[in-house]
Amino acid sequence: MVPSSHEESEVQKSRATAAVADEADQGVHGAGAGQEEAPDQAEEAAEDSPGPSAPWYVIHTYSGYENKVKANLEKRVVSMGMEDKIFDIVVPMEEHIEVKDGKKRIVQKKIFPGYVLVQMEMTDESWYVVRNTPGVTGFVGSGGRPIPLLPEEVEDIRKQMGVEHPRPKIDFNVGESVKVRSGPFEGFVGVIDHIDAEKGKLKVLVSMFGRETPLELDLGQIERL
Repeated sequence: MVPSSHEESEVQKSRATAAVADEADQGVHGAGAGQEEAPDQAEEAAEDSPGPSAPWYVIHTYSGYENKVKANLEKRVVSMGMEDKIFDIVVPMEEHIEVKDGKKRIVQKKIFPGYVLVQMEMTDESWYVVRNTPGVTGFVGSGGRPIPLLPEEVEDIRKQMGVEHPRPKIDFNVGESVKVRSGPFEGFVGVIDHIDAEKGKLKVLVSMFGRETPLELDLGQIERL
C-alpha cells in the first residue's frame, strides 16, 4: 500500500525527532567522556609540573651539621636517582655586619641553626632518602607526619636570605654606658638612647657643657666600658 502524504509527514517527523534525540544523547555522552578524562589530564600535568612548584619541608639536624647534611643529601639524591622527587636543599643564611676592634666585617649567619629546608615531593622513597641521610634527626611535623611550610612562610625566609644590604649585628642595648673610641668626640662616655638596627647607627647621650647632647655614631665608633 502506498502511504498517504499525511503518513509520510508523520514518518519524517518521527525520524527527525529520533535524529535529534540521538544527537543530544551523543552530546551528553561526549561531554561526560570529556569530564572523565579531565582528572587524568590534570594528574599528568601535575606529574609533569616543574620542581619549583613542589612544597618545602623542614628537617632537623644535629647542631653544627647543617652544611654537612646538605652536602650528603645532595649526593644521595644523585646516587639514588631522586632528582625527580627532591629538587633543592637549602641552609638558610643571612649576612651580618660584626664589629671587632673597631673594624667591620661581613659574616654569614644561619637563620635557623639546626634546621635545613628541602623542596620535595613527599613519597615513601623520597622520605626514606632524606630521613636516612647522616646527621638528619627527623622532619618537622605533627604526630610523626611531615608538614610542609606555608607559601607565606617560604616567602618570608626568602626575603631574609635575599636582603640587599648586610644586617648589622647589634650587641649593645639601650641604656648601656659606652665610650666613644673614634671621631671628634673620642674619649667621651655616654649612654645609648636609641639603636637603628637597619643602618647600624646608635644615638648616644653624652654630657657636654653641663647638659646631655645626642651623638649619632656608627657601631665601630663605640666600645663598652
